[in-house]
Amino acid sequence: MSVEQLKAKFPNIPEASWPVLERWAVLLREWNGKINLISRKDIEHLEDRHLSHCLAITNHLKLMNGTRIMDVGTGGGFPGIIMAICYPQAHFTLIDSIGKKITVVQDLIAQLGLKNVEAKQIRAEEVKKQFDFVTGRAVKNLPEFFMWIKNNVRRGEKNTIPNGVLYWKGGEMDDELEVLGIRPRKVINLEETFTDPYFEQKYILHFDARDVQRARKPPRVEQ
Repeated sequence: MSVEQLKAKFPNIPEASWPVLERWAVLLREWNGKINLISRKDIEHLEDRHLSHCLAITNHLKLMNGTRIMDVGTGGGFPGIIMAICYPQAHFTLIDSIGKKITVVQDLIAQLGLKNVEAKQIRAEEVKKQFDFVTGRAVKNLPEFFMWIKNNVRRGEKNTIPNGVLYWKGGEMDDELEVLGIRPRKVINLEETFTDPYFEQKYILHFDARDVQRARKPPRVEQ
């Protein structure tokens, strides 16, 4: 997908962000040759699938100045670093427990000159701060993810959707939602945005912070 096609599909992204996104794609490909951030066969679809997948949120979310977001299990910076490029008015904290991935993200931040994002090697359970939004892209099953972050989301409604969790999810989810005991306030069906079969049964889920704090713990599995 060309930059012009991406611009047409995601009109809310500031014009100044597009050259940064193009530079990001070049740098990510360079890093992917050293560290397997995206599978070798999938890197050729970087813009069409991985970048577009993350950019899709810009059609549904506008952020006020000073909004704070934590991206959990950021890996190679998905969706955190991409959102940071698109939302320069917000501040992003990207975390992952794997040091080599955070090293990559920190290098991308430095080379792109991003001032609104920091990356840390830390487990989500160890983070004691609260954020307006917590994001994750296919990090873990929903009940486990929520147990990590349920105390990191603060209530508020200063942005176009209420504070909470934004989670990029694929496949069936009813069983996981049943365990959680809550349901998303909004389900963004990415099949409606993209024609690529890759996006079948792929969604971005928005959970309100008030619901996040009521999420049930998953049952313990006996060893």
